[in-house]
Amino acid sequence: MIEQKEAHAPPFRVVIPARYGATRLPGKPLIEIGGRPLIGWVWERACASAAAEVLIATDDARIAEVCAGFGAEVVMTRADHRSGSERLAEVAERRGWDSEAIIVNLQGDEPGIAPILIDQVARGLAEHADAGLSTLACGIEDAEALFDPHVVKVVTDGQGYALYFTRAPVPWPRDAFLRDRQHLPEGVPFLRHIGLYAYRAGFLARYVGWPAAPLEQAESLEQLRVLWQGERIHVSLAAMVPGPGVDTPDDVQRVTEWLRVSARGSPEERRADA
Repeated sequence: MIEQKEAHAPPFRVVIPARYGATRLPGKPLIEIGGRPLIGWVWERACASAAAEVLIATDDARIAEVCAGFGAEVVMTRADHRSGSERLAEVAERRGWDSEAIIVNLQGDEPGIAPILIDQVARGLAEHADAGLSTLACGIEDAEALFDPHVVKVVTDGQGYALYFTRAPVPWPRDAFLRDRQHLPEGVPFLRHIGLYAYRAGFLARYVGWPAAPLEQAESLEQLRVLWQGERIHVSLAAMVPGPGVDTPDDVQRVTEWLRVSARGSPEERRADA
């Protein structure tokens, strides 16, 4: 069991949206990994953060029953939500959270997110009052990842605010890539987006009322709706690289092995036994 608690994070809540009908992997939250349901691993990560409250939001009775069985608090939501953000907004409204309340959206298929990253994304929002939401990124070290459309890239300004998110390889070092696209040139800030978000409840309510943006639809990246509306997203460089998530059947074995190897936790994630 991860026991870490971060002392310096601002007050915040974590909501884990979980749905049964994933297109590529139906019933994904309940898939057993290492003898436990996937959603249980994610919930444990959230509980090890400094969150004042951790909730699982779902519209499926099967997920709710399993989550209640390992002690999680579950909020039943409507079945017509198109995204996890909409599910979070319903939870915030029903709970009557203040408009300034910070909510971290932790996806239910990310058992490799360390608790310190959950704290970090909440802190990033608290420290940037002009941002509508905050998120994280980490460096890209190889050309294969940069050119992979499944790896979302982000470009920021000098203050860490997002300029754009894309599946394309950016930035594009023109002269270097004219010579060689197999290796990344030094000194270029290639960043991979980490899909962990913190919102203020008031912003979240506005966000889900906006129509989908053309850029969002073209790239299949929901966060582009925020930039389309002229709002700011703050991006912090992640304190550590997160472990793998589960998107496809092939990922299940990969995550199982990763959790087995990291069962005792990294130095950043565990307290000393003494």
